[in-house]
Amino acid sequence: MKIENIKSQMRKGVLEYCILNILYDRDAYTSEIIDELKKAKMIVVEGTVYPLLTRLKNAGYLSYRWEESNSGPPRKYYVLTPRGKEFLQLMDQSWNELVNAVNQIKKTHHE
Repeated sequence: MKIENIKSQMRKGVLEYCILNILYDRDAYTSEIIDELKKAKMIVVEGTVYPLLTRLKNAGYLSYRWEESNSGPPRKYYVLTPRGKEFLQLMDQSWNELVNAVNQIKKTHHE
């Protein structure tokens, strides 16, 4: 197994969680979301974000609005819905449980 493949799979597993976190305290359009994910080295291929945004919208966790842009066509801004905020809280709990479990296993077996 190559480490790059493993890292890629791990990132894919948390991309939705990262997107919801990006939108927690502000609305953002797709390019802003992609830029933040790239800065954090969470994505390599931009095309993976579009289906995730659609899936999160269809699940009722995101909505969007169109805004005129000074530098081109209107932009679609994604917004975290109240249902999305509730879901993010559940994901936070699950994430913390997962991190704690992994750290416990590492601590037990790396000493």
